This record gives sequence, C-alpha cells and structure tokens, in this order.
Amino acid sequence: MRNAMKAKIAAGQPAFGVSVMFASPQIVEMVAYAGFDWVLLDCEHGSIGLADLELMAMAADAAGITAIARPRSNSDADIQAAMERGVMGVQAPHVTSRAEAERVVQAVKFGPEGRRSLAAGTRPDRWGLGGKMPDFVAEANAASLVCVQIEDAEAVANIDDILLARGVDVFFIGPSDLSQSMGFPGDPKAPPVAKAIAETLAKIRAAGHAPGMPATTDAVADVVQSGCRYIYTHLPRLLGASAGAYLKAARG
Repeated sequence: MRNAMKAKIAAGQPAFGVSVMFASPQIVEMVAYAGFDWVLLDCEHGSIGLADLELMAMAADAAGITAIARPRSNSDADIQAAMERGVMGVQAPHVTSRAEAERVVQAVKFGPEGRRSLAAGTRPDRWGLGGKMPDFVAEANAASLVCVQIEDAEAVANIDDILLARGVDVFFIGPSDLSQSMGFPGDPKAPPVAKAIAETLAKIRAAGHAPGMPATTDAVADVVQSGCRYIYTHLPRLLGASAGAYLKAARG
C-alpha cells in the first residue's frame, strides 16, 4: 500500500488534483489518464454516496491515481465511512480548533496512532485476503493522508493552535466558505479575506507544514508560487474552459 501523492507532498513537491462531485468511475479514470496526481471525491457538496465512493476508489486504484474523500462532515462516523470505502485519506471540512484537527487524525488512523475502528474483511484490507492484519494496520497508517480545511473565521483566529495538531499532513484553505464566514460571500479577493488567506498561508509555511488551496487555470501558477503543495481544480472548471476554447475556435 503506497500513497504516491502523499509522498510527493512530503518531498516538497506540488500534487495536482481534480474535484469530482458526482458519481462516475469513468471520470476518475479520465482524470488519471490525463496526468493528474490525485482526485478529490466530494461527498460534502456533491451527490456521491458511499457505494459510489467505493466504486470510484476502485477506479482510482486501477488507474493509478490517489483518491481522497471529502466526507459529508468532519464527524468520526463520516470519516470512518469514507475510509472504509478504500480512499487514501480525507479532506475534513470546517475544522476550527486544534482539538477538532486531532480528532480527525484519530478517526483516520488505527491504533496506536488513532482510534479508527478495525474490522476483518474490509476493502482497504483487501477483504482480509491480503496478508496479516498487523501489517495492514501499519501500512494503512503510513499511507493515509489527513487534510483539514481552514474555512471559517474562527479557524483563522485559531490557526496558531491548530498548527500544533500532530498527524495532519495538509492544512487546506477553503476560500469560498472563508469568504462567507467573513461577511463577503463568494468574494475571496475582498481585501479582508485576501489578507486572512495570505497571513494564514504564511503561518502554515512558517510552521513547516504543507498548505493547500483550490486553483483555476488562471490562478494555479500563483497558488504554486504561494507554497501550496495540495492543489486541485473543479471538474466543471476544466470542462467549461475546454468548451469555451473549442467553441471559440469553432465559431471564429
């Protein structure tokens, strides 16, 4: 069991992904064959159910791309359900305190690093047919990625303490919800929001952690320059940009 995307981030390199909000193993394959490092399977904002998530994780494994799930919430139950489908980690939404960040880590990791429920015969353990369970536990803990989303004004205010949480691989800034939380819904470029994002990124970098943010084609170079290593764009953005370029060429 290996998480190539996690290894890339740990080595200080950016890993590029695509966020998918609807059930389609075929889209996961396309994202992999297009050359992306990872795919975010968004169960918080999209229509992906647990059975869909499992099939999309299977497609990711077969196509050689890392699957990360954004669970419906940062609750232990939602994280556990996502991890049991065979994804390689979670991007937990709305984490506002160090205690919450550490709880997310505990939900992702098996003991002694965490308290994720351990059962025989699950998909991540190759249905119990892949070897000894202690080996699976060690491999799963090493491979699983923990990303927490900083997307609330409360989280920005608590960022120094949140960054002390042990076991978090990526601290991801969510511009949309953060802009809403700060009173500028949908406008992350509003000066107070932009300032909060820049200052939070600086603190994440200064603490020696990996920052993450979404990025459109127009913004991705700046996001990479800002030090982000966990970067994704949304599937509709890719389709829209490609469709726009095609129709412009087609219609002159």
